[in-house]
Amino acid sequence: MTELTHVDDAGTARMVDVSAKSDSARIAIAVGCIRMKAATLEAIRANQLSKGDVLAVARIAAIMAAKKTSDIIPLCHPIALTDTGVEFSFDDALPGVRVIARAVTIGKTGVEMEALTAAAAALLTIYDMAKAIDRGMVITGVALREKSGGQSGDWHRSEDQEAPALQAIRGPSRAAAAEVTRRV
Repeated sequence: MTELTHVDDAGTARMVDVSAKSDSARIAIAVGCIRMKAATLEAIRANQLSKGDVLAVARIAAIMAAKKTSDIIPLCHPIALTDTGVEFSFDDALPGVRVIARAVTIGKTGVEMEALTAAAAALLTIYDMAKAIDRGMVITGVALREKSGGQSGDWHRSEDQEAPALQAIRGPSRAAAAEVTRRV
């Protein structure tokens, strides 16, 4: 079993020392979705909410959150991101909005938390912008889809690793997700 890296032998929380690690290119992609009433989805799609362009604001929130991850998550290293972005897709079957967030750096530690924080912030912002017409929205399926780089190498979520909640909202195929991440 892998040992926890954020606790010392006495069980005290600590920041991991990455000073001896080599820099490498690192990429992480996170996903999530927000379910809502069909009418709410249509209002977002038609840009009819009084607070403004929901997805434009959610995109900025995601980028800002990725850049501020170490301020939000106590033991996260501050990372100089070289790229970050988010893509949205409307899903009439949910109904809702799917999010794919990407974080990139060249550094000593990964950007998984930055991608996850970006996805979560985008979804929370969508909720905030639309809550006046739909307080019953549900954020679900926030998960790391893949990461590359570093000592542990590449990792891709397989379907058998998906939690039941994530399986229920499984989004586009891996090929479709890969195409979206190239654009992010």
